[in-house]
Formats: sequence, structure tokens, C-alpha cells
Amino acid sequence: MKLKIITHEKIVFNDEVDELVIQTTSGQIGILKDHIPITTSLEIGVTKAKIGDKYKYFAVMGGVFQFKDNNAVILTDVCEDSCDIDVTRAKSAKERAEARLAEAKAEIDTKRAEAALARALARLQASLNK
Repeated sequence: MKLKIITHEKIVFNDEVDELVIQTTSGQIGILKDHIPITTSLEIGVTKAKIGDKYKYFAVMGGVFQFKDNNAVILTDVCEDSCDIDVTRAKSAKERAEARLAEAKAEIDTKRAEAALARALARLQASLNK
């Protein structure tokens, strides 16, 4: 099946894959060739694509997934290939977000800090599989 990952800036990935695991807002699902058509919202998380006997990992920052006629498309604002992730920067972002959430002040934007933490964790999880 064909997988295409598209952001506003570029096509991150466009190739054949044998299996796909995505993080939807309802949980993790796997997609194989000839899966029934599906359109769903994506959560911030890691997308795993099996190509032959190897896996490729992407940190996907939400978006929309569509599968039809063995064509899988991910439309997202931000997606990073695991080999392009700056681990040091992701760890710093994680620590900053955790520190903001640990503060019990009403001035912080909790949802924004939680989203920053989720993005950092997705990047770190994807980077573990380089």
C-alpha cells in the first residue's frame, strides 16, 4: 500500500509500506493492505510504518488520516522523521513543559503546556527507534 505524509511545507514521506500503526484520537490502530476505507483524526504520537523487515518511525503532531483503495494519507501540520529529530532539543522541551505543569499558578496555559509535553514525548519516542 502507498503511504503519503503531507505537511503544509512538504511531503515528508511518499512510498510503499507493508503495515502502518497510527495514533488516533480513539486509540492506536493498525492498517494492512486491503483495509476497509477509514477517515479519522490523529492524536499527537508516533506513526510506525513497516517496510519489508524494517520499521520507519515518524513523530506526528495530530492531523487527519485517510485510507482508501490501498492509499494511506496523513495530513498534519508537523511531522518529523525519527532520524531528523533533535533529541537534545526534545528533552529540553519536555523538561520545560513538565516544569510549567508543576507550577501551581493559574497564569500558565495548562492546555498549551500539556500539548508541548505531548509533542516532546512523541519526538523522544520516535527518536528511540532510529
